[in-house]
Amino acid sequence: MADQDELVFLPLGGVGEIGMNLALYGFGWPKQRKWIMVDCGVTFPGPDLPGVDLVLPDVSFLAHERKNLLGIIITHAHEDHYGALNDLWPGLAVPIYASPFTAGMLEAKRNYEGTRGELPITIFKQGDRINVGPFEIEAIGVNHSIPEPMALHIRTPLGAVVHTGDWKIDLEPSLGPLTDEDRLRAIGEEGVLALVCDSTNAMRDGVSPSEREVSDSLTEIIRNAEGRVGITTFSSNVGRIRSIARAAEAADREVLLLGSSMKRVVAVARDIGLMEGIKPFIDEDEFGYIPRDKVVVILTGSQGEPRAALAKIARDEMRNVAFSAGDTIVFSSRAIPGNEKAINDIKNGLIEQGILIVTDSEALVHVSGHPRRNELQQMYGWLKPEIVVPVHGEAAHLTAHGELARQSGIAKVPRVRNGDMLKLAPGEPDVVDEAPHGRIFKDGNLIGDFDEMGIGERRKLSFAGHVSVSVVLNERYDFVADPDLVAIGLPEFDDEGEDMEDTLYDAVLGAVESIPRGKRKDLAMLQEAVRRAVRSTANQIWGKKPLVTVFVTKV
Repeated sequence: MADQDELVFLPLGGVGEIGMNLALYGFGWPKQRKWIMVDCGVTFPGPDLPGVDLVLPDVSFLAHERKNLLGIIITHAHEDHYGALNDLWPGLAVPIYASPFTAGMLEAKRNYEGTRGELPITIFKQGDRINVGPFEIEAIGVNHSIPEPMALHIRTPLGAVVHTGDWKIDLEPSLGPLTDEDRLRAIGEEGVLALVCDSTNAMRDGVSPSEREVSDSLTEIIRNAEGRVGITTFSSNVGRIRSIARAAEAADREVLLLGSSMKRVVAVARDIGLMEGIKPFIDEDEFGYIPRDKVVVILTGSQGEPRAALAKIARDEMRNVAFSAGDTIVFSSRAIPGNEKAINDIKNGLIEQGILIVTDSEALVHVSGHPRRNELQQMYGWLKPEIVVPVHGEAAHLTAHGELARQSGIAKVPRVRNGDMLKLAPGEPDVVDEAPHGRIFKDGNLIGDFDEMGIGERRKLSFAGHVSVSVVLNERYDFVADPDLVAIGLPEFDDEGEDMEDTLYDAVLGAVESIPRGKRKDLAMLQEAVRRAVRSTANQIWGKKPLVTVFVTKV
């Protein structure tokens, strides 16, 4: 019976955290639901995950639902919304719907990473409608800090959901589209069951400044700068890149792009016509021939990435490009939480060279692509949803957004976190189940969970090093030769100046010789005794217990 069908929302990433956005919508009986996925993003590892390249959402829930997954819709081409697609799609193998810019970025990403196989992408852009099983999905233009972002109007037999993706209201953006107020108002008149909405700036009052104001500020900085100007920003912010290029042209300056990701984004933008009216950029080998007051460099590295162009400038390691005392570098970006130390290290390196630093503390050089509280209230007014589901944020953002929605007259604001299966209809919204969720890790060419990738052991190695011991015994269980011991990552000497390896070596000898010859036949017991002796001795000297690997061989 139709009244047994349910409409559910299930986030597997991005709800209770910043980044790694992945949402599922399901329709049907509990055991016969059909699903669509909205976004498939990554987050980036911190120092607590040594060696890990990317953090991806755990999609093991879909292992049993794969035949019921009908498609993936990508709202925009930021890494936290599409960055896991290349790695996770082979296990899902369903159609993908994305804008021309997003499709171009996916292709450029595959080429850069050397990923084999193409993804089956159907172009889906503002104003388009598609039918995917029981879902009719319309792309609605919204404004954000990247080309062609979209919100989704998802119609089902049990009601309509608006999934905003990332958005803001900017009446004067440097690159469209405008957030489509007329269409959103019309959808609100049709009736909206639930608004699943970005919470990133739900703790900030007012309305975000316009990108035009940033453009005016950057134009003034470039015009007044005496030497070279470098501007670092997110490589995906094509509108900002266009603003900088126009400001440079107005100041009679040439523009150089530095950074492979920046060049890839601009190449995709140029291919689909988003760079029309912008003069060609100069090549890197032309830089040295242009007067200092006639050049602007747009470069990657705003988050302190050690291999990005800005970090190399700070270390004076670029082959053809260098800045000098009196030049200016503008951070046209915000610091993503966790990156502050790396960014400050780069700023200090630049300041040591006499380079002037401009951040959003000194001038309006960056605005967020996410809605503040007044913009959220405008969206509520346009759509008049029965239910508001805060997503895209940590607990503080989600809670602030929920309180704002209630203050704005929305009666139904369920608390949802990753893995919570929220029934939107029929009846009252309610969390009815919990799905497997969590994180998996891309490490080199491999993907696995925390234990499979050995991350816990690697973390221990980073704290306390490793000692390898090899003991070879003869048929009488005496030493054939001196044991071999190699310590990696341990102090070289103790506090009395004694060689650490010599002291640990003595501990190995003592451990073996303390065991009567007759009992040495138990090689596993002997191995464990040596391991414990080495860890204990290291702890007595150093106060830390290294990882210890012992090999015992009888010949």
